Amino acid sequence: MAEESLIERENGGLVAMDSSESRWVFQNDDDDSDVDDDDNDDLPARMSLVDSEEDENAETKLIRTGPRIDSFDVEALEIPGAHRNEYEDFTMGRKIILAFQTLGVVYGDVGTSPLYTFSVMFNKSPIKDKEDILGALSLVLYVLILIPLIKYVLVVLWANDDGEGGTFALYSLICRHAKVSLLPNQLPSDTRISSFRLKVPSAELERSLKIKEHLESSITLKKLLLMLVLAGTSMIIADGVVTPAMSVMSAVGGLKVGIDAVEQDQVMMISVACLIILFSVQKFGTSKVGLVIGPALFIWFCSLGGIGIYNLVKYGYTVLNAFNPVHIYFYFERNSTQAWLSLGGCILCATGSEAMFADLCYFSVRSIQLTFVFLVLPCLMLGYLGQAAYLMENPSNYDQVFFSSVPSGVFWPVFFIANIAALIASRTMTTATFSCIKQSTALGCFPRLKIVHTSRKFMGQIYIPVINWFLLVFCLVFVCTFASNNEIGNAYGIAELGVMMMTTILVTIVMLLIWQINIIIVLSFLVFFLGLELTIFSSVLWSVGDGSWIILVFAVVLFFIMYVWNYGSKLKYETEVKKKLSTELMRQLGCNLGTVRAPGIGLLYNELVKGVPAIFGHFLTTLPAIHSMIIFVCIKYVPVPVVPQGERFLFRRVGGKSYHIFRCIARYGYKDVRKENHQTFEQLLIESLEKFIRREAQERQLESDGDEDTESDDEINSSRLLIAPNGSVYSLGVPLLADFTCPEKPIFEASTSAEVVPFLPGETLDQEQSLERELSFIRKAKESGVVYLLGHGDIRARKDSWFIKKLIINYFYAFLRKNCRRGIANLSVPHSNLMQVGMTYMV
Repeated sequence: MAEESLIERENGGLVAMDSSESRWVFQNDDDDSDVDDDDNDDLPARMSLVDSEEDENAETKLIRTGPRIDSFDVEALEIPGAHRNEYEDFTMGRKIILAFQTLGVVYGDVGTSPLYTFSVMFNKSPIKDKEDILGALSLVLYVLILIPLIKYVLVVLWANDDGEGGTFALYSLICRHAKVSLLPNQLPSDTRISSFRLKVPSAELERSLKIKEHLESSITLKKLLLMLVLAGTSMIIADGVVTPAMSVMSAVGGLKVGIDAVEQDQVMMISVACLIILFSVQKFGTSKVGLVIGPALFIWFCSLGGIGIYNLVKYGYTVLNAFNPVHIYFYFERNSTQAWLSLGGCILCATGSEAMFADLCYFSVRSIQLTFVFLVLPCLMLGYLGQAAYLMENPSNYDQVFFSSVPSGVFWPVFFIANIAALIASRTMTTATFSCIKQSTALGCFPRLKIVHTSRKFMGQIYIPVINWFLLVFCLVFVCTFASNNEIGNAYGIAELGVMMMTTILVTIVMLLIWQINIIIVLSFLVFFLGLELTIFSSVLWSVGDGSWIILVFAVVLFFIMYVWNYGSKLKYETEVKKKLSTELMRQLGCNLGTVRAPGIGLLYNELVKGVPAIFGHFLTTLPAIHSMIIFVCIKYVPVPVVPQGERFLFRRVGGKSYHIFRCIARYGYKDVRKENHQTFEQLLIESLEKFIRREAQERQLESDGDEDTESDDEINSSRLLIAPNGSVYSLGVPLLADFTCPEKPIFEASTSAEVVPFLPGETLDQEQSLERELSFIRKAKESGVVYLLGHGDIRARKDSWFIKKLIINYFYAFLRKNCRRGIANLSVPHSNLMQVGMTYMV
């Protein structure tokens, strides 16, 4: 068949397919339709036809469907760069410029590691003879090869979520392929977003399905996975605090080599001034600053390589023997415990590896890989080789080995470039922190904050003012608290290794669940890298008493904030689901809802994706009148980076036509930009609603024609027809709901436009006339004005709850919720157009 030619296999692997092609999807055995029902309990006439989202025990099977035609597709706001693979269409020249920019954004952290790596290592394990230098150098070289190159550049970078990197990008990948999110707002329609791109079966699919089943059925595994993700994210934010402190103090410390009279206190004060300047220019964005600091970091890497070659020529090539890993064995044999402690300093040569992954949203995988392999790694190795060669002749100068090994004639230019590179390194982790926080906010694990998009072309380039100043304050505290780089270096190692271990575990799950590669390869990756990182982590934990425990406390506080926010949000959503209004009550109220319907449109914002929110009943009992048209608007983030513009909005009718109530679910990915003002949003919403109503009327007409055809030929199977925007007619092969619906009990909540509204035999109004009447009603309501109805639903713990629950919900979560940014803030709605009603839920 023609559509089978769309599926390709490469060595038995899996190939992702676009949503416009035939697709493989999971379906319950008792599913006969593609309908997302809101109130299954209230609609027994449709129980055999709908997809019950609450039945988690239903047996699933993998089926193949025809092309997916989403009849809700509407034109959303045009946002530059909102399409997938925004780097693929670049010319080779543009890719080279992009690779050059990565120096300034991605590699600042790992590029400044030669300033302090040997200093921290030899403070933990003093040099006894030249063999110790070779052993330490061999450790550094192989850690550089194993962790930044093999693990991150060759493996982890490919575990990106459509160009997004970081801990939460891995979590969103897992959430997309298994229902592991603790927030129960998933819909089957989410999986029809083309970004999901399910894969065709392979030999490893059975294993993947078993893993998926275990993850979805075990609440313990779900919570454990979430805790791993939150722990990794808290370590990334902690890394964003300690990286500037370590990099800047190490660079400014070179003054003690150039000027003998300079003391540590003066170094600290200069470092504080540099950090204040650094965080003040963060708001100018990544692309602007990247173009400026890219050349500076290029000069820095060339300086590293040049100084390394100079020292090799001057002091000899003996250190090249360090490429023989046997020197690592001799190093541990001679120094045992001290060598083990020095691992905490050795890992500092790989700092910035996680930043490569977290900052992936700013650049492409290829640009990062090319820059690292052909420029960053060679220059770093030359730099370490040169320092080791210098130490062979001057072993006592290990404390400031980099600046001591710089030729006197170029000391001050190199000092200046080193300080610029240190400031760039600080920016690297700051931008990575911004990316992770935006992702965690979109997935419901961090309080909402103001996010500023600094680039019109690349929407992944962001700036978060609150976090920026938060990082500055704690960074200054670190600089003023720690007496030396050695103490900061140990804290640095804790933060780096914490997030590295979380990444290893999450990438392993991605390999099993999504990549579906050979189990031996997966186990080899997990055992080797997790074992290596745990060994080094034990080294830094042994020295935690020197003051580096502060970074652990900082990470625990961040973890607690994120967990409390996720826990409170989950309880709030579950409570709203339980308290939602029943369809029977809405029927009893009638189309006037038991009150006066005043002209105008009311946009009621709520978090429910199904059912009528309880806050709507509060509006009905509190206000003397309600608008003639009500639209329940739910802003929902789905675990994909970007929702295509044509798939953003879902509409469905609530009640019959006379109710004039609709639901709109606006779906966004965690990388999507929401910068439209309220006028643009209103115009877009009304246009989308009109398209929905026209398509609904078109489907009614098609069903009516189909009924007539069925009467003349009973052998013809009733099926659903849709007319696509290009004029093509599609048969979805799903029985018409009208054939199974009881006429005496009309359906209250009509389905989406692809979920057919039944044609009742008693209807006498002309279809076209009815359509024009409803469209005219919408336009008149729009002319009367649009009001935003905000339901401020708060939660409080019940009196009989545990003390810990009362403390978390009534105080910690309430404080976070009170001080976070409201979702409506993005639309800049005037106060005259706002109406708010509060409601408290007891949980």
